[in-house]
Amino acid sequence: MKDIMKLLCSISENQKMKVAVRYSMESALITGSVVFISGLLGGPLGLAVGGAVGGLYSAWMTSGRFEPIPQIIKELPPAEQQKLFNEAMAILGHLDWMDAVQLTTLVMGSEPLKQQLLAMV
Repeated sequence: MKDIMKLLCSISENQKMKVAVRYSMESALITGSVVFISGLLGGPLGLAVGGAVGGLYSAWMTSGRFEPIPQIIKELPPAEQQKLFNEAMAILGHLDWMDAVQLTTLVMGSEPLKQQLLAMV
């Protein structure tokens, strides 16, 4: 299981993946609300100002809140790590490896495998 967790950390780190969905949705809601209200109050100019102000406010609110995927994987509870391991093994079950380095080399050399694992993560 440790080899698989190291592999998932490596490929997600390689892709610079961040957890963005939740914070992006919150930011879009905030920015959209500010744009809407500014547009009602100020017309086209209000839309432009609201977009800038809302976007800056959202950026400020979410700064430092995007966690790297490898950090999240390492902090998963054992049950969640087991689930992730099982899903990864469904993709990697046909491979034969000795250690995490060899497994990572095998996967990094296969774009289809890498993409399947990234989609899974």
